[in-house]
Amino acid sequence: MQELSSVFHNQILIVALAACISAQMLKIPIDLIRYKKADLRSLFSAGGMPSAHSALVGALATSVGQTKGWDSAEFAIACLFAVIVMYDAAGVRQAAGKQARILNQIIEDMFQEQEFKEEKLKELLGHTPVQVLVGLSLGISIAFLANTQFV
Repeated sequence: MQELSSVFHNQILIVALAACISAQMLKIPIDLIRYKKADLRSLFSAGGMPSAHSALVGALATSVGQTKGWDSAEFAIACLFAVIVMYDAAGVRQAAGKQARILNQIIEDMFQEQEFKEEKLKELLGHTPVQVLVGLSLGISIAFLANTQFV
């Protein structure tokens, strides 16, 4: 039981999760400005501005660097993990979203006259490089702000 309660006092974990939640919550006002409508589903969906994945791993790596040292093995692991996650968010998942968009268009063109029973593929899976960079910047900023409060 003691080990479980110590999880809630893990500063690095709390900062990383706070960055992720902040990025997800920022999607609502950004969508409101951009599309003139608020969609609460964006709180629980992948993709969009800013990247919550990038905010999370950016805050994680920054917090690890601040607490364990910028030359530590822990920071190196967290930093490489962040690079892999951000590459995946902007590369692989973005490509999968483009493929879904093309497949949806092909199905729509093929079945114009008859009903297609399957649901459309989700097209917004990944992030643009700008969304990833904004998420990373947000995560790093939150980590620096949070960790200066607790030092």
